[in-house]
Amino acid sequence: MATEAELNARAIEMRRNPTEPEKRLWRRLSNSQLAGFKFRRQHVVYEAQAIVDFFCPALGLAVEIDGDTHDPSADARRDARLARLGLTTFRVSNLDVMQNMDGVLEAILAKVSSLPQRWSSRTAPPQPLP
Repeated sequence: MATEAELNARAIEMRRNPTEPEKRLWRRLSNSQLAGFKFRRQHVVYEAQAIVDFFCPALGLAVEIDGDTHDPSADARRDARLARLGLTTFRVSNLDVMQNMDGVLEAILAKVSSLPQRWSSRTAPPQPLP
């Protein structure tokens, strides 16, 4: 089990060296460009011992880009850990991001539209863990 410091260090390194699909999708998700929702990149979910590619705190949505080296069974176990925390995982492939960005954004928007907000706009979001 990784410590918080180890998870944070890995997330920082991943932010410094994103893959090309991650760069491209981040350009389209950053600055609340998708339906006004804020996303974080390489977000650490300590309780699940996971770093997710993109995370929308307001919806509890993790967007993951799967490459050729992803292990579907390991991903399923991790997605189950996130689900136990009330989070939803949405996966897209590297190939889709590189070849069909509009389709990827439409699919993410459809997912965003189907999820309830975790808190009302009148209340502040929960504070991150220290």
